[in-house]
Amino acid sequence: MADGAQRPLRADARRNRDKILAAAVRVFAEEGLDAHLERIAKEAGVGSATLYRNFPTCEVLIEAVYRNEVAQLCDAVPELLAVKPPYEALRAWTRLFLDYVTAKSGMADALRAIAAAGSNPYGHSREMIQAAVTTLMDACADAGTIRTDISATDMGAALEGIALTSAGPDQRERAERLLDLTLDGLTARM
Repeated sequence: MADGAQRPLRADARRNRDKILAAAVRVFAEEGLDAHLERIAKEAGVGSATLYRNFPTCEVLIEAVYRNEVAQLCDAVPELLAVKPPYEALRAWTRLFLDYVTAKSGMADALRAIAAAGSNPYGHSREMIQAAVTTLMDACADAGTIRTDISATDMGAALEGIALTSAGPDQRERAERLLDLTLDGLTARM
């Protein structure tokens, strides 16, 4: 296309792309940089050619996986707020945040390598996550369920701290306890 825009993917191509991204999250979380693209293709139920047509290099795949995980995490906010009271939506979202961090930890070395090579896999992820936290906290504040003297930036920093100390899958129980402690401290006192 003349203006550089890409055509939308056909439904079957989109499904294949989504299956590849989902399989890549699992494989990278398990194997990190040692993951083989052929294993990802097999896990996704697609051929290697389909994988390489969508993601010509491992770096392109890793970056796409990371951006997709951030988008899914942030896109969950309106859905959670539509089906849960605000405080419960915030609690549920923090668990999704742990899932995101756990998946990202398997790709951490690869993401650092991509960044060192000059690409920016993180793009606007911090801003997107901060906007998600802000939306959730604003909804909770409007409902009167959380303190209003704690900023979304402070909450984001608390989440980052929990992620740094408890990101591994074997530390999930500890991370959830720390989230509960943080959320308890955020709760409005009557």
